Amino acid sequence: MASPDPPPATSHAPPDVPPGLALFFTIPYAFFVPELASGCWVWILVAATQVANPLLQGWVMYVSLTSFLISLMFLLSYLFGFYKRFESWRVLDSLYHGTTGILYMSAAVLQAHATIVSETQDLSNYFINTSASFFAFITTLLYILHAFSIYYH
Repeated sequence: MASPDPPPATSHAPPDVPPGLALFFTIPYAFFVPELASGCWVWILVAATQVANPLLQGWVMYVSLTSFLISLMFLLSYLFGFYKRFESWRVLDSLYHGTTGILYMSAAVLQAHATIVSETQDLSNYFINTSASFFAFITTLLYILHAFSIYYH
């Protein structure tokens, strides 16, 4: 005889995004503010130097500024609830942060190369480039952590 109740679900629905300021205290969404802050430092520091290699540091500026703006749009979409209109927002978020982590890794390596080249020229630019390289690698780590945590969340 068939049971009128459906069988229990074998998988559970993923938890929803917390509303309001709780968003900033929940993993993986807590990575947004550090990503934005360290990414902002990258392009401020690169812009503050005398650009010795325009092609290399131009890529660093492009990646950092574009990633900053798109991440800011993601953060605002979470804060204002725009993500609720789309079913695949988690996949999009994970793909974006994973791709940005890879692009930021390339930018960080190029910035490290620009730092090595600037070591023999002007010492003040060398220190600024060193700081930009440090923040570029930190930002890379944050984007990769965000991508994995949203994927496994």
